[in-house]
Amino acid sequence: MRAQLARVDAVLVQAVIAAALSFAHLHDVASAAGQDGWKAWAYPVSVDLLLVAAWRRLRSGDAKAAGWCWFVIALISSLGANVATAGLLDLDQVPAWLRILVAGWPAVAFLGGTLLAHSAPASHEDTEDQEDAPDPAPELPAQSAHGPTPAPPAVAVPAALVEHARKVAAEHRTRTGTAIDTLTLRARLGVPAPMADAIAAHL
Repeated sequence: MRAQLARVDAVLVQAVIAAALSFAHLHDVASAAGQDGWKAWAYPVSVDLLLVAAWRRLRSGDAKAAGWCWFVIALISSLGANVATAGLLDLDQVPAWLRILVAGWPAVAFLGGTLLAHSAPASHEDTEDQEDAPDPAPELPAQSAHGPTPAPPAVAVPAALVEHARKVAAEHRTRTGTAIDTLTLRARLGVPAPMADAIAAHL
């Protein structure tokens, strides 16, 4: 446990040292580019905040392309300041292009922070609210403008055919002792099924 704490403490100390040095280098570059006073201290804060926002997006697992894009932009800004103050840049004679980059950085950082913050995925609470929402009511079938569809018209049965069917049914009952069924009635009369059903309804 103590060995693990020692390793963690060493990592934290190293991180604090690296952050402090990078913070100071960014301040020096901003100050040399004409951003004096509190504005020079705001630049390293802006870069570090953009790094943190991009890192959180990468850890969330969503929209990694945007996270990597802004993480690289902030990292290049931080590394660029570290390299520039290592003797490769005369802080007393800052080139015009560097002054332009430093002056335009606040707008770039604001754009990156806004995109990273407002394009975040839906929270767990929003997902639960959507899951708990009641299902939409099922759509009812559209009715005709003239009301419900009427039932098909009944089959017209001639009275003579009904009378003949009664005789056939009586003969069947006398011979078998049971009432005639529709299938037998249809076979005896030789009529289609709808007609047989209509005749059976009259018996």
